[in-house]
Amino acid sequence: MNAKHKTVFIAFSSQKGGVGKSTFTTLVASTMHYRLGYNVAVFDADFPQHSLMKMKTRDLAMVMENEALIKLAYKQFTTINKKAYPIMQYKADSVLEAAHEFVNTSSVPVDVVFFDLPGTVNTPGILKALAGMHHIFTPITADRVVMESTLIFTQLLQDVIMKKGETSIETINLFWNVSVL
Repeated sequence: MNAKHKTVFIAFSSQKGGVGKSTFTTLVASTMHYRLGYNVAVFDADFPQHSLMKMKTRDLAMVMENEALIKLAYKQFTTINKKAYPIMQYKADSVLEAAHEFVNTSSVPVDVVFFDLPGTVNTPGILKALAGMHHIFTPITADRVVMESTLIFTQLLQDVIMKKGETSIETINLFWNVSVL
């Protein structure tokens, strides 16, 4: 791997479920990989749901059972000259090491690694995983409980993790997700 190449670690993270973390992870990873040409990988550490791994398994099975979808997939991947980006399943306490190992052994330079993390700081290893991110994006909704939880979570990241100095975090970005019903 090119020693000058820097892989960026990004997580969509929140202390509430149902605010769009997995959806945004998929949308941004897919856009960057398939439309913008970046090489991305996704680590699904959202135990026990692992919704991204389940989606990958379901979609692959659906494509492989339908000749028309097989042809469309073949056309897409040959047109962009890229394979589908990998989605790997780990628990939060081992995901950071697994991601570094993947990046260091990948035959293709990985530009961005996305992490789908659990929605609670009570999960073993979650704070260590968050400390290893370069950028954290936190979706919020117009719900008092979500907003309060998000502000407390953001304060925790800034006051506990970032002040210790043992972190890779460069930015924490809160954004409105108005599409959640």
